[in-house]
Amino acid sequence: MNTPAVREAADLLAEAERSGKPVPPVRDRLPVHDVDAAYAVQRLNVQRKLAAGRRIVGRKIGLTSPAVQAQLGVDQPDFGALLSDMAVPDNGSVPAGRLLQPKVEAEVALVLGTDLDLTEPNIADIIRATDFALPALEIVDSRIADWDITFTDTVADNASSGLFVLGNTPVPLTAVDLRQVTMTLLRGEENVSSGTGADCLDGPLNAAVWLAATLAERGDALKAGDVILTGALGPMVPAAPGDRFEARISGLGSVRVRFAPEGAAQ
Repeated sequence: MNTPAVREAADLLAEAERSGKPVPPVRDRLPVHDVDAAYAVQRLNVQRKLAAGRRIVGRKIGLTSPAVQAQLGVDQPDFGALLSDMAVPDNGSVPAGRLLQPKVEAEVALVLGTDLDLTEPNIADIIRATDFALPALEIVDSRIADWDITFTDTVADNASSGLFVLGNTPVPLTAVDLRQVTMTLLRGEENVSSGTGADCLDGPLNAAVWLAATLAERGDALKAGDVILTGALGPMVPAAPGDRFEARISGLGSVRVRFAPEGAAQ
């Protein structure tokens, strides 16, 4: 699906990322409630980035919270592509101006050890394919001005992806019950978000099942080595220059990121 409307929406979002200036919502440029058109916009911009030398290193799942789904009037999550240059090292720094309007959320990341290309995957398939889990921070971002988004906007905008940070200590799934983990997100010394594994589609493994099935329906698949960001365990929190965040997830450890102050040397 490479229609003029899809290309126009993709061009607007790509220009927003290039210029650092958010654009108005793209939903009015696409057919109403046409999820396929929104994913076509996402795919077009991802393909452009791959042609420029970037590579897909995994996928992110968004809208796993029932409250957020209700806010956007949808009954399903969405997904986006994780690209090689979106990774930030644990306790790394995000340069000022790198993102437009960032927010931080804590998640469980799965790293696959084998390919996962099944039309009807189940929990056992996810467990079998997963090499290990890690604590993660997703730094979401929107190319849409003021985060004025609907489901169509966020899907087209690569599920509002920005950057991601992975912890450094892999944990096998035999050592942790991901549904039972508890999460605390700190900004500096302040607790700004909390939640549990069950707050993510009743468990991160359920989110991974949804992703694998949805990708298969669209003729795609998860590959060995892919990172899956399974979805937020608690509310996302706005980030400002100079902020420091740390997520602590029971059974998985912690992961940190810093946002460089305005005017800091790059």
